Amino acid sequence: MERTFITTHTPAPVGIPTSVLNHSRAAAVNEHALVTWAEAGESRTARWRSANGRPAPTRVEVVSDSLTADDANRMASQGIAMLWHGDFHNARQILNAMDRRTGAGKKTAGTPADKFYRHRQSRSHRARILGLLLIPLDPGPVVPLRRAPDIREAAAEAYGEIGESSVVSLHELVGAIGAHEWRRKGVHVDALQGRIHPHYGTFFPTRSEYVDLVAAAALPSDTLAFDVGTGTGVLAAVLASRGVHRVVATDNEPRAIACAAENFRNLGVQDRAEAVLADMFPPGRAPLIVCNPPWIPATPHSSLDSAVYDPGSRMLFRFLNGLSDHLEPGGEGWLVLSDLAEHLGLRSREDLLTAITAAGLKVVERLDTRPTHPKASDRDDPLFEARTAEVTSLWRLVPR
Repeated sequence: MERTFITTHTPAPVGIPTSVLNHSRAAAVNEHALVTWAEAGESRTARWRSANGRPAPTRVEVVSDSLTADDANRMASQGIAMLWHGDFHNARQILNAMDRRTGAGKKTAGTPADKFYRHRQSRSHRARILGLLLIPLDPGPVVPLRRAPDIREAAAEAYGEIGESSVVSLHELVGAIGAHEWRRKGVHVDALQGRIHPHYGTFFPTRSEYVDLVAAAALPSDTLAFDVGTGTGVLAAVLASRGVHRVVATDNEPRAIACAAENFRNLGVQDRAEAVLADMFPPGRAPLIVCNPPWIPATPHSSLDSAVYDPGSRMLFRFLNGLSDHLEPGGEGWLVLSDLAEHLGLRSREDLLTAITAAGLKVVERLDTRPTHPKASDRDDPLFEARTAEVTSLWRLVPR
């Protein structure tokens, strides 16, 4: 699934204790890890923070404006993290130069699965290298470097409260700054005639075709619907805007629940849609249950990968296997899924159909559409062939 990530330091929504949210944030930033380095002949220590769940670097050296991009790449390739004590804008330039040197990965021969795994290895290598350029944070939080921007809101949304000296990856901080801007501006969704404001760490609706499918499919009922794995709440909001009287949106991430609840309020559907912290299905039964699981059955490399990659298609199969027990008589399940995994050789159509049958379900209709996002026409993308063949489908499922 095409997902981009963004979390926030947000008041707990109704029904979710603040302690639960704080626990989730603490796990994400790994608050107990420390970074140690030598400076002016003394040992220094600061708290390590990573919203992406990356481990604290073990080898850290202080660097400044005299560092070259070649030296930075050499140090990073040796696993040495660089704590920047120079000008902030110069650090950004070094990071950009390092990025150019890592490259995006060349097209290579092999099966689609081979190309996919090499592409992921290339991206993982890039993230590891770029993640070793570090920036200090003082309480506030502020960056104690020359020409540093005001990052207080962006950093708070990614890392929560920072009340002590800390160290973060500049690459991750830059991402948090960009994510803050997306949250502030929002993303226009045609089906809603409004904007979704994604929080850091939640599903980012950069693709519209799967939303349009849910907006167009004939509703089996307008009384109640469940949206399983809601993310930003975009599909739940679409159902509510179509006139479904009550929509229960679930997610197992507190930050997603906070995000969805805020979006429901902003869109004026809070009287119809509610966000509930739950692992998969909420209690009870509904005449319509919608799920848009991660589309790629692969192992996530970081905590933020979890909404993009679904190891062994676990969420997909859990939805299928639990659907009948949560549908009202005559109800439908809508599975919104891309076939990109099939074109990559990671899951076959036979695997999907077998899983549907094994769950005691049958397909009554399949609505298909082709994606129009930029990667679908980018010939430089290593996965171009698979993306051009991709079809996104809404599978209407009922018990046998």
